[in-house]
Amino acid sequence: MSHSKTLALIGAPTDIGAGHRGAVMGPEALRVAGLAEALRGRGLEVIDTGNLSGPANPWLPPVDGYRHLEQVVAWNRLVMDAVRDQLGQGRLPVLMGGDHCLGLGSITAVARHCRETGKKLRVIWLDAHADFNTSDVTPSGNVHGMPVACLCGVGPRPLTHLDGDSPAMQPDQIRQIGIRSVDQGEKRLVKEYGLDIYDMRYIDEFGMKRAMEEALEGIDEQTHVHVSFDVDFLDPSIAPGVGTTVPGGPNYREAQLVMEMIADTGRLASLDIVELNPAFDDHNKTGLLAVDLVESLFGKSTLMRD
Repeated sequence: MSHSKTLALIGAPTDIGAGHRGAVMGPEALRVAGLAEALRGRGLEVIDTGNLSGPANPWLPPVDGYRHLEQVVAWNRLVMDAVRDQLGQGRLPVLMGGDHCLGLGSITAVARHCRETGKKLRVIWLDAHADFNTSDVTPSGNVHGMPVACLCGVGPRPLTHLDGDSPAMQPDQIRQIGIRSVDQGEKRLVKEYGLDIYDMRYIDEFGMKRAMEEALEGIDEQTHVHVSFDVDFLDPSIAPGVGTTVPGGPNYREAQLVMEMIADTGRLASLDIVELNPAFDDHNKTGLLAVDLVESLFGKSTLMRD
């Protein structure tokens, strides 16, 4: 797969939507792990656009069921505008988070870009969590558990109408892989909205290859594939550097297969790398693994394949 597109790295250093501090250091950890160099080593052109600058994390309790709503909106606006700007220049945006609430701004921009260019959107959401919470069902009020719901039009108006339209996307445009932690009330919502979820039980029963074949079904040359890669997707034994570890995730080989199968479609057009938290990491092991997997997403095959 050849990417003629220039990759644009966008740093969003904030843990505004998270329950732990530390994802604010994620972009720097990805840089230290050599993300740009690794991708350039694959023959890709990479521009690091630097870090967005948004409100500090006040670290307050939830108000009306949401923590830091005003700051979350501000950060997501910044991300949305930055991603839209890079897409408009014909570049492939790579959002370096930051916590997963930022997926809302990123995917809102991507979804609008798809509507404006007549592309079909397919979001591949790699995560231990479904992130389909609302203030009614989440005990914490942490918005990093809500971006998928907000994208589908469920949530507080400032987030569901981030760019004026709601919903940003339909539930049938997203496939979730690796899910293994869903809150009780969230389970009900996910069923009600008919989200296509390949949870770990499904992956254990049928294998990662079949799960990915189904998740990637129907992707064609008119499809814009957006990957939202929450590092807690990975099993904590190989990726300790996240705030919300959930045991029983994909191992190294399964994760490589996921990335290689997405790369094989040739349709990857935007990417989020979120929830990397160096404060919980061991010598940036998780950052280095994330870079390795992102290389595979851009075509580094582990096998002797043409």
